Amino acid sequence: MASSTVKVGSFVWVEDPEEAWLDGEVTEVNGVDIKVRCTSGKTVVVKVSNTYPKDMEVPPSGVADMTTLAYLHEPGVLQNLKSRYHLDDIYTYTGDILIAVNPFKQLENLYNDHTIALYKGAPFGSLMPHPFAVADAAYRQMINEGVSQSILVSGESGAGKTETAKTLMKYLAKMGGRAVNDLSTRRSVEDQVLESNPVLEAFGNAKTVRNNNSSRFGKFVEIQFDQRGRISGAAIKTYLLERSRVCQVSDYERNYHCFYMLCAAPIEDTRKLKLEDPTTYRYLNQSRCIKLEGMDDSKEYTKTREAMSIVGISSEEQEAIFRILAAILHLGNIEFTNGEETDSSAPKDKKSLKIAAELFMCDEQALEDSLCQRVMVTPEETLSRCLDPESAALSRDALAKFVYSRLFDWIVNKINNSIGQDPDSKNMIGVLDIYGFESFKTNSFEQFCINLTNEKLQFHFNEHVLKMEQDEYKKEEIEWNHIDFPDNRYVLELIEKKPGGIIALLDEACMFPRSTHETFSQKMYETFKKNEYFRKPKLARTDFTVCHYAGDVTYQTEQFLEKNKDYVVAEHQALLGASRCTFVAGLFPLQMEDASKQSKFSSVASQFKQQLALLIERLSTTEPRYIRCVKPNNLLKPSIFENQNVLQQLRCGGMMEAIEICRAGYPTRKLFDEFLDRFSILAASLTLDKRLVPTSYDEKEACKKLLEAVGLEGYQIGKTKVLLMAGQMAELDARRTEVLGRAARIIQWKFRSYLLIKAAINMQAVCRGHLARHRFEDMRRKEAAALKIQRALRIYLERRTYIEAVVTVQSCLRGMAARNALRKKTNATLVIQINCRRFLAETHYKKLKKAAVTTQSAWRARLARKELRELKMAAKETGALQAAKSKLEEQVEDLKLTLELEKRLRVDVEESKTQENAKLQLALQEIQDQFKETKVSLLKEVEAAKKTAEMVTVVKEVPIVDTELVEKLKSENENLKSMVTSLEQKIDETERKFKETTKISEERLKQVLEAESKALEAESKIVDLKTAMDKLQKMLEDVKNENQVLKQSVSSTPVETASGHFPSTPVKNLQNVHHPSEENASLQGTMFTTPARIQEPRGSRFDPRHNEEEDNASLAYWLSNTATLLFMLQQSLKSGGTGDNTPLRNSPSLVWWMTKGFRSPAAEAIRPVDAKVPALHFKQQLAAYVENIIGIIWDNLKTELNTFLTLCIQAPVTYKGNALISDSTAKHWEGITEALDALLITLKDNFVPPVLIQTIFSQAFSLINVQLFNSLVTRRDNCSFINGEYAKYGLDKLEKWCSETNEEYAGSSWDVLKHTRQAVGFLLIHKKDRISYEDIANDLCPILSIQQHFRLCTLYKDEIYNTESVDQEVIESMGKVMILIDVSDFLLKDDSSNSMSMLIDDLSSSMQDKDFSQVKPAEELVENPSFVFLQ
Repeated sequence: MASSTVKVGSFVWVEDPEEAWLDGEVTEVNGVDIKVRCTSGKTVVVKVSNTYPKDMEVPPSGVADMTTLAYLHEPGVLQNLKSRYHLDDIYTYTGDILIAVNPFKQLENLYNDHTIALYKGAPFGSLMPHPFAVADAAYRQMINEGVSQSILVSGESGAGKTETAKTLMKYLAKMGGRAVNDLSTRRSVEDQVLESNPVLEAFGNAKTVRNNNSSRFGKFVEIQFDQRGRISGAAIKTYLLERSRVCQVSDYERNYHCFYMLCAAPIEDTRKLKLEDPTTYRYLNQSRCIKLEGMDDSKEYTKTREAMSIVGISSEEQEAIFRILAAILHLGNIEFTNGEETDSSAPKDKKSLKIAAELFMCDEQALEDSLCQRVMVTPEETLSRCLDPESAALSRDALAKFVYSRLFDWIVNKINNSIGQDPDSKNMIGVLDIYGFESFKTNSFEQFCINLTNEKLQFHFNEHVLKMEQDEYKKEEIEWNHIDFPDNRYVLELIEKKPGGIIALLDEACMFPRSTHETFSQKMYETFKKNEYFRKPKLARTDFTVCHYAGDVTYQTEQFLEKNKDYVVAEHQALLGASRCTFVAGLFPLQMEDASKQSKFSSVASQFKQQLALLIERLSTTEPRYIRCVKPNNLLKPSIFENQNVLQQLRCGGMMEAIEICRAGYPTRKLFDEFLDRFSILAASLTLDKRLVPTSYDEKEACKKLLEAVGLEGYQIGKTKVLLMAGQMAELDARRTEVLGRAARIIQWKFRSYLLIKAAINMQAVCRGHLARHRFEDMRRKEAAALKIQRALRIYLERRTYIEAVVTVQSCLRGMAARNALRKKTNATLVIQINCRRFLAETHYKKLKKAAVTTQSAWRARLARKELRELKMAAKETGALQAAKSKLEEQVEDLKLTLELEKRLRVDVEESKTQENAKLQLALQEIQDQFKETKVSLLKEVEAAKKTAEMVTVVKEVPIVDTELVEKLKSENENLKSMVTSLEQKIDETERKFKETTKISEERLKQVLEAESKALEAESKIVDLKTAMDKLQKMLEDVKNENQVLKQSVSSTPVETASGHFPSTPVKNLQNVHHPSEENASLQGTMFTTPARIQEPRGSRFDPRHNEEEDNASLAYWLSNTATLLFMLQQSLKSGGTGDNTPLRNSPSLVWWMTKGFRSPAAEAIRPVDAKVPALHFKQQLAAYVENIIGIIWDNLKTELNTFLTLCIQAPVTYKGNALISDSTAKHWEGITEALDALLITLKDNFVPPVLIQTIFSQAFSLINVQLFNSLVTRRDNCSFINGEYAKYGLDKLEKWCSETNEEYAGSSWDVLKHTRQAVGFLLIHKKDRISYEDIANDLCPILSIQQHFRLCTLYKDEIYNTESVDQEVIESMGKVMILIDVSDFLLKDDSSNSMSMLIDDLSSSMQDKDFSQVKPAEELVENPSFVFLQ
């Protein structure tokens, strides 16, 4: 920084050993030295050249693109990143380069689908910095320009490279995702690419000191796209896996994650692999860190297995992989001791050796020999050399590293083969997740290779950044020359030059058996002693230092040679190649050319250099984009920003070199409007200020004239920007600060003048205030004197008025006392008059009451006589009932006799049929035997006739003629013909007899079936008649009891004398008697006020139009109360006895409460009153109410059910067999169940007795059964397979409703549907043509009659599945049986509207008697005198 631009008051950045850079204000300038007061409080003196200017106009939140900073230098970049980091803005641009600072915490809504949609197609830089923006820019450029892209993610361990790479692949998978036709058989490519990350992390990541999930390998993922921008394939390439970590783990670090996941696997897996706690294994217990905070190894094991399945690794291959991992752990526990021979070794304990051999599925002895011996092949012979314990341990570790390396390579190849590559793809986007520059206290071969990678990538980065700078200059169309930039070409030559490079010397040393790291180091010292990028550290014998672009790194060469040797031990290759496990043997294929050789050497460094060359060559064919990941602190905690640590990473990541490249050209670039906004203030201090603002408002011309007036040189004016060289921005800011300083001094002078004027004005105001206060005080004294005079005058006037008021009040009080005395006398007079009038009125009332009581007694006697006449008529009706009962008993006896006769007739028919069948069978057998014998004899005779004919022919040729023989033969032929004719007649007669016998059997079978059907009907009629007789008998007993009670009540009623007057004895005290009849009348008139619809005669039905507003809720309420009252009344009548006048039972009953209310103590002294007469009348009314209410509820339910049943009888047109029933199709059946549920809830809420609920639902199911069944047997459209399925769905709904409803309420409702259930079951049989009538009548539909069977079989059709009905022979046999039966009797009768009078008798059996003797009435009722009878 030039001293001329630094002045007192300038703000600069100064270097600090702790905080890297501190900002402060210049307080003193002494030549090249300046004194700066820092914002931290301390003051320092530094050289001007060691400071950088600070931009005071940068917002506190920083800028999203650091190329827009006025000063692009280290402290400016560091402060900008720090400001954004503390605001959770972890991403920042530097041109096209994205810097990502690891927040070490989860940031919400930063990577969700909404954010992806936000960045989709957005121009680069228009939104906040984000990896999605980089991925979208690469994707859009690839699609639009057809150029392959690459995104290089770099940074040190723990900086967040892996997470950033996963974020990029997530966005690319979302953008290039495609649908897969069969998800069950094949995963999409993007899913497999994403799920490959957890698999590779499990086998390639481990905890280090700097990072809990450090990638110990490099990874380059190529995502291939087709012409439409869809992902068509992918490939994963890995670089330099840290194999030594398998055997050597430093403290506070861990081995690869997969080992700990395997130890935390489910118990069945660990038991199968013989695994224990991870602390028992040598490869894991070298470090004190076993458990990782925030990581559940058991859950990670499950996630890894799922990810392996997604990427195409089968369950068998997974089992083999984890078996190899377990074998490696057991292999590490093998320890060696001295053997029997010199320099030989043997395992201490063969337990781990045996387990490892079992898991490798190889021979135990062969494994021991491969670890403890080496085979040396010479031209003459093959020698076996023993290894000492130390060499055997090295051989064991070499085997473990060899196996793990091959396993990791197999997993990567398996993932690539599973994902697949698109050979036709021309475009791809590569994501490089590579390790950053590393510099530790101890740097070995791995750090050397990692830093070589970063040197190669930095060289590629420098070329790209320089190209971007040159593209920017071309875009602005300015004149520019070649820019010098930091070049690390010589460092790469030092390492890679062949021959003569470090890698070439290392390979040469590895090829000599006697070479050591000392000889290798000495060779390097001699070769590179004049190279300025190679140094030998002081006091070091084998170390060397390389001057990398990010800093000097000192390497220790102790293990360089061992780690560079990638040779395969022939014994290990042969051992594992011969494994019985095909998976293990496939990892180690035996190569023919190496089978007879010893261990073959291969240089790791050379292989890695070739891989790097191919990687750089691949990146050169793409358009690169860079993401630099930064770790803000080494504590791995959020909200901590360590300046020195971040600055070192920026230097190692090449960001400072990129800034240097920018500073070598024109680092400061400002748009014309921004430049004028910042520096137009300089125009006021120039003499040419009027020329700087042209009338055309040309910003470019204004900027040019402003710079010319200032006197700067070397700047450039582009098309849209002003480009300044390094330091020119600071010079302009210095002039701007000077102008602002002069303006500030003028403002201060003006402000001080303003303060002086304001002070003078304040002094004048004080003086004026003092004078005003004096005048106010004088006026206040005068006003106080006037107020005192006014107060004294008011006191005088008020006192005079008070005296006058007191006199007036006293006179009023005296008058009021006199009036009160007069009022008392008047009141006494009124009381006397009131008492006199009351006495006269009471006397008149008693006379009227006596006359009323006499009139009431006469009227009651008249009513009693009328009831006596009615009871006599009822007794006559009882006799009629008795006669009906006798007649029914006679009918039952007749039916029993008829049944016995039918049974005997059926037995006789069966026996005769059996005997006749046996006889017919014997006759048929005899006829068949005769037929067979006749046929055999006939055949014999025919044969004989043929022979005879032949003989006759021969004889004819003889000239001698025998006439007698010819006649004899003719007669024999005639006999044979007659015998044949007679046999044929016998056979025809036998067949005719057989047909007649069969016909007779069929007729007898018809008679037997008719007799059986009649017997069944008779039995059912007998059962019904018995039930009716029992109920009639019970009702008859109740009527008799009631008649007896009524007779007793009539006999106890006062009888009118011959003179027409009542006896005088009870009349004496009538005026003091409490009459129960009045109480009874009031009870019936007030307590039981029911709806008008229910107050109708017993047995009558009601028109629903009378009270349409009444719903089931109100009816259920009245039904519950009425039924409960009826039950209590029945129990009271039963407990009171029927034939005597004994008092009621001791326990209080309803009749007792009623009679207690009807009686007074005076009445009880005369005689007890029996309340059974009104109770019986009341019982009859209650029974009528219960029947009528149930009838109304049933009518309502029936109307609602009929609405749905008409729609449920036939399947809708939209119903197509096995298809799912839609909501519109199922709503009819659901309407039925909803109606039943609604009624059930209403009845239960009103506590209706369960027996009444069961009856209502039984009638409902009976209605459903009749209508559904009759629809099936009357219409052909309904009697089909498809309609059977539809009805079956409804029956399932009803069955579910019955099962969910308590049996207490549903009862046997489900059994009522037996006719419909059996008919629907018959319709749903597929192979009906294979069943017989016996199967239908006995198994499938036993409850249905033969007429109903015939209707179902003849009406059945199936247009969906084309199934056939029963066989035609079965239908014909049923038709023959039905000839003598009424074929029209196949419909079920609708008895759902029958009377429910029998429910009243069943009510008492369904409710429990309650004893209220111990129940205390409520306090309000006890205190009310009207309820004194409750006490």
